[in-house]
Amino acid sequence: MKRAGHTRVLWDRGGTHDSDKYSPKRLISQLWLQEAVTPQPMLTATRSLRLVNPRSSTLLLRSIAVRGLSSSAVESHIKVHGGLSDADRIFTNIYGEYDISVEGALKRGDWYRTKDLLHLGREWIIDQIKKSGLRGRGGAGFPSGLKWSFMPKSSDGRPHYLVVNADESEPGTCKDREIMRHEPHKLVEGCVIAGTAMGANHAYIYLRGEFWREAQAMEKAVAEAYSKGLLGDNACGAGFPFHVYVARGAGAYICGEETGLIESLEGNTGKPRLKPPFPANVGLYGCPTTVTNVETVAVAPTILRRGADWFAGFGRQGNSGTKLYAISGNVKNPITVEEEMSIPLKDLIEMHAGGVVGGWDNLQGIIPGGSSVPVIPKDICSDVLMDFDDLKRVQSGLGTAAVTVMDNSIDMIKAIARLSYFYKHESCGQCTPCREGTTWLYKMMKRMESGEAELEEIDMLNELTHEIEGHTICALGDAAAWPVQGLIRHFRPQMEERIRSFKAAKEIGQESKEGEKQFSYDP
Repeated sequence: MKRAGHTRVLWDRGGTHDSDKYSPKRLISQLWLQEAVTPQPMLTATRSLRLVNPRSSTLLLRSIAVRGLSSSAVESHIKVHGGLSDADRIFTNIYGEYDISVEGALKRGDWYRTKDLLHLGREWIIDQIKKSGLRGRGGAGFPSGLKWSFMPKSSDGRPHYLVVNADESEPGTCKDREIMRHEPHKLVEGCVIAGTAMGANHAYIYLRGEFWREAQAMEKAVAEAYSKGLLGDNACGAGFPFHVYVARGAGAYICGEETGLIESLEGNTGKPRLKPPFPANVGLYGCPTTVTNVETVAVAPTILRRGADWFAGFGRQGNSGTKLYAISGNVKNPITVEEEMSIPLKDLIEMHAGGVVGGWDNLQGIIPGGSSVPVIPKDICSDVLMDFDDLKRVQSGLGTAAVTVMDNSIDMIKAIARLSYFYKHESCGQCTPCREGTTWLYKMMKRMESGEAELEEIDMLNELTHEIEGHTICALGDAAAWPVQGLIRHFRPQMEERIRSFKAAKEIGQESKEGEKQFSYDP
């Protein structure tokens, strides 16, 4: 990908970095020496270079000039992430432009020699997923191959279960529903592959209650797979049974948490369980279970067919593969798009979403991974890469890769207060820090929104978030705390100005009332 003015490059080197050894001047000199290129005075610092230390994951931002260097010199040292070609896309019908039935899926390469992949065995499948570097696409980013390997290697008489988390209740997230609407057979085939890797013969796809169209598409796809012999007592002709069931929830956000989902699937109130025991030992109906995300499962067959090295070749080390990004908010073209991991956030928005409404300079901040991750301001958005490690570096997260763009017309304090209300409403009430803390959090955020607060309350609010974070059974408490922490970290001046403005307006109002009393006349 070469686009003037927007190229971001990566320089991958090992070892320990120091500012002199890896200074822009020295790096350019090394290129000149290796390529015998004469320095040209026209060089200008126009592109952003990231120096990546794979051992420590330290990123040093440098601005250097690359104009004047031969392309072979540059290409031997840098790798540009983004601009995924159509040939490398896993989801080729994500917009529903083609037939979504089993016949259409077969034409696009789904279910191709699935029997042969299954006969290679569960250990081979897990090994390939590990080598691919696939990390969970549901938010946590845990290595998928490792997670799948936690299932018992031999059965103690209890069945093994695969549960696909298709709840997708995170505000701003709209990627899994596109897979279920338009590429349902990728998910069904992925269930067979992933389930085999776990020693399971049964898979449950748990959809949130509001997913009506998605549930219809999945039920139809499952029925078609049975009719073709791809599911059933002799799944894909591989000689063993595999069955897939579609289950629907009732729309509770908490059921997106894996043990809350299991409780709901069993017919109970969706409240998370204490761990240990972990689902891989005691999960659905007390049996070994792995709960994993829709996208994670759906990409597995393509990884096995095209090879782990192919998938690992996208993105930075530790952030491999392609990814579905859901871009919404103040952009010209809201979209769900498959792109390479580690693509710069700015490039992602400008290439696929038409850019920020009013231009990049009109950007205020972006929530890069769904409502539960901290918002980041424009200056960070200009350079950050869309992967797990780089967003963690800037104290945010990739999460579900739901990119919510907010321009200067948005009241950032009000926006975060609205998220606080959401988490207060969705708390299951099981944990005191979450049940009470999210209520306090929302009430304090409403005071911050109006400015009817004291400046010291900002620190009290920050302290409250840390009392909630890490003190609950599941991650809903963290999800409620992080957006507020991001607001305070990056937009504290706005909060302080709101409070001062409210006080000033209140004082003017009081003076006005006193003046009216002084000059009032009552005969």
